[in-house]
Amino acid sequence: MANNIYLIGGGKGGVGKSMVSMATIDYLLQREADLLLIDADTSNPDVWKAYKDTTRSDLLDLDNADGWIELINLCDSNADSTIVINTAARSNKAVNAYGTILSNTLPELKRKLITLWVINRQRDSLELLKEYMDAIPGTVVHVIRNGYFGDERKFELYNGSKRRTVVEERGGLSLTFPDLADRVSDDIYSKRLNIAQAATELPMGNRAELQRWRGAVKTMMDRLHHE
Repeated sequence: MANNIYLIGGGKGGVGKSMVSMATIDYLLQREADLLLIDADTSNPDVWKAYKDTTRSDLLDLDNADGWIELINLCDSNADSTIVINTAARSNKAVNAYGTILSNTLPELKRKLITLWVINRQRDSLELLKEYMDAIPGTVVHVIRNGYFGDERKFELYNGSKRRTVVEERGGLSLTFPDLADRVSDDIYSKRLNIAQAATELPMGNRAELQRWRGAVKTMMDRLHHE
């Protein structure tokens, strides 16, 4: 089997997709994965800007059918690479229109599509999740509660929802993404650093906080890897 495709989604802005994408890339690179990053957030490609000089990366517009066709071609021509896709905030409309282009080719690609769906504590996160799961039924969806918005207990709408039951019945996990101190995440974004660069270039206290966070991310991601 070829390597997995990881799609980081959320269907809207402000839920933390970019940081989850960067954390996923960092985790996979530490496992010495041969990785290709595809940043579909072409209007604000923070993840691409952070990794373009150190990791094979591409910008791809997934708002139209041509973009999805090119995505499949890239997956096919990079069969030995793990693919990480950072989606745009507006992605659900395009997924509903064109997502089956990818879903229908997964058997031929011989790849597993793993979605990390990032949520905040608002109801529209769950509504967008349902739309996505209906549009691409061939993916395993793991829900990532972004700890920036509070600890696990505060995600009451998701924790007690029928959508959580559906996610877990289909093999997905409900996970909590660790919060990172604002001063560290602000440095990463403002200085266009990737996680590994930040771990060597930031001031000592910031690096110590980043290493704590990386360890917590590894604990979360190890659960996905062992599934």
